[in-house]
Amino acid sequence: VFVSYAEEVEKTQGGLYIPDAAKEKPQKGKVEEIGDDVKSLKKGDTILFDKYSGSKITMEGTDYLILREEDILGVFSK
Repeated sequence: VFVSYAEEVEKTQGGLYIPDAAKEKPQKGKVEEIGDDVKSLKKGDTILFDKYSGSKITMEGTDYLILREEDILGVFSK
């Protein structure tokens, strides 16, 4: 499963901006592509995954994650 990270909050509720170096990637993402063996997901699903699962890659300045279907904790309903 090829996943893009969900949008990150640039500013806290108290009005403080968080520098990129201090940000952690969210555990929520959007399914961009799936492999032939993936049965329970479809392209465009928003998913929840474990913080340390998958392989992180950067393409054209954007961070992505490659996950196994077993590493996905849940799917957000629309």
